[in-house]
Amino acid sequence: MKKISISTQILNHLVAIISLSVAIIALSYNTWRNEQTEKNRNIRAAAFEVLKDLGELQIVINYSHYQPDKDLGNPYLGWGYIALINDLGQLLPQPIPEKVKTLTDDWGINWSKIKRDEVATDKISDEVDKTRESVLEVLRKLK
Repeated sequence: MKKISISTQILNHLVAIISLSVAIIALSYNTWRNEQTEKNRNIRAAAFEVLKDLGELQIVINYSHYQPDKDLGNPYLGWGYIALINDLGQLLPQPIPEKVKTLTDDWGINWSKIKRDEVATDKISDEVDKTRESVLEVLRKLK
C-alpha cells in the first residue's frame, strides 16, 4: 500500500478545505450580524418609547406650569412617565442611563414646585431636553 503524505492529501482536498473554511466564516459572520441587528432593533424600540415618554412628560410640565390644566398638567402623572423612562433607559447604552438618573433625581426634587416655580420648571425641562438629545445621538450612531 502506497503511503500518501499529508501535504499531498491537503492538495488533493484543497477545494473541500477552502469550501469548508468559507462556510464556517460565512456562518460566523451571519450569526454576528443577526445578533447586531437584533440588538439595534431592541435599542431602537426602547429609544423610541423613551422619546415618546419624554414628550408626554414635557406635556405634563407645560400644562402644569404654563397653561394650568387639572387633567393634563397634573404633576402626579409625571411619576408614571418618569418610571417608564427610568425602566427603559436602563436598557439603552451610555450615556442614557446616567441622563435618566439625573432627570429622575431632578424630577424627585422639583416635581411639586413646577406649578409655581419657573426655576424648577426650567431645570426639569432642561433635563428632559438633555435626555432627549442623548437618546437621539444613540439612535444616530446605530448601524
